[in-house]
Amino acid sequence: MPHRKTESLNFYKYLCQNIGSEAIVKARRLELISSDFASSNRLFPRIYSGSRGEGLDLKGSDIDVMIICPNYVVYESDKYVVHNWLPVLVMDTEDSPPCFTQLELNTNVNNLPNFLKQQLHQHRGKLLLSSKLYKSRLLEQIINFCPGLKLNMHGPCLSDINDKMDYAICLKCDQWVSQAQPWISRTRSVWPSPELISKITLCGTLFVPIGNKGSVNENLQWRISFSVAEKILIYSFSHTQLLCYALLKILLKEIVNEKEELKGLLCSYFLKTLMFWISEENETSVWRPDNIIPCFMTCLKRLLYCIEYSTLLHYFIPDNNLFYLRFNNKQRNTLIDFLKQSYQKGIQVFSSSQTLYDYKRIPSETTRSVCAKTMHTVIGSMTDDCVFQCPSKSGRHLAQQFSAERFCAE
Repeated sequence: MPHRKTESLNFYKYLCQNIGSEAIVKARRLELISSDFASSNRLFPRIYSGSRGEGLDLKGSDIDVMIICPNYVVYESDKYVVHNWLPVLVMDTEDSPPCFTQLELNTNVNNLPNFLKQQLHQHRGKLLLSSKLYKSRLLEQIINFCPGLKLNMHGPCLSDINDKMDYAICLKCDQWVSQAQPWISRTRSVWPSPELISKITLCGTLFVPIGNKGSVNENLQWRISFSVAEKILIYSFSHTQLLCYALLKILLKEIVNEKEELKGLLCSYFLKTLMFWISEENETSVWRPDNIIPCFMTCLKRLLYCIEYSTLLHYFIPDNNLFYLRFNNKQRNTLIDFLKQSYQKGIQVFSSSQTLYDYKRIPSETTRSVCAKTMHTVIGSMTDDCVFQCPSKSGRHLAQQFSAERFCAE
């Protein structure tokens, strides 16, 4: 046991040097927070999100910026509407899956300028703000205003030609939407605290211009975004938690995505969601520097579980299974085999990464012993674990479905 703690501490110190110490992460965050605050009084307030916004500066990470569009105000229901000079939109979730909504105009269309009218689409007797038209018209306006600026469409974002900057021009609702209301009061261990939950719900929700892929009304739908809430949650992580999250991102970007057949099957948002669920289910005391290797191995094991059963529920709206129809059988099996091999290597898997290739282990079999106790479970008994006896019940939150295994904490 002393050897295991020693290597965890050595690895923790190494990660602080190569990914960032607590002080460095704090400095990165303060710089962006001050930028966010400075923009709050501008016509287009912006919020940094993604790895940079979270305090990480990893190789290959782009800069994600949420820009709040001032052209509309959004309400969840027409009973909350307060009319002023801004056009009003009201959520309409009737024809949309969980985490998505349509936005219906609640203002006299004749009072709108032409460039806003061009973003609307008539659908079943309703005037809806089309996410597709919104992005295309916005891109046209930017190009007309700045002819030399080169931007591409990248999902819900406008990106520069080098894909280094992603701008999501989003809409804001000051209310915490009812789809995410159960998140406030559901059963959890310690994290997030009631104070943190209260702070998050006061921030409201955002809407980004992208629909549910493959949906009949995809071009009319908007995705409900919790980017501000997620940033607050990440900021509440201990440094050990943040480093485990960074390790997952490095594993994905520098190792998994290097395999052509695996590239694009996973994304950073899945890893963030995974970290939120694991953090909610466990005591905060397990996230210690002398326990960082077991913590990371447990996160990797959970990722394997989720892929095996194609079940990763959205953290705020669990009715949305992020892995539903995400992989075909061949992709899933290939990904599982690769991650099992990665699990067997322990932290030595990072020897093939650009960021952590030069980590030198203490001369022992420590890492192998850390994961040997649980490796047989990953390979041989996934189907026996009570965690996934009912994987189709995606409406249950993950704290119920994924309750089987705790961290390998001392």
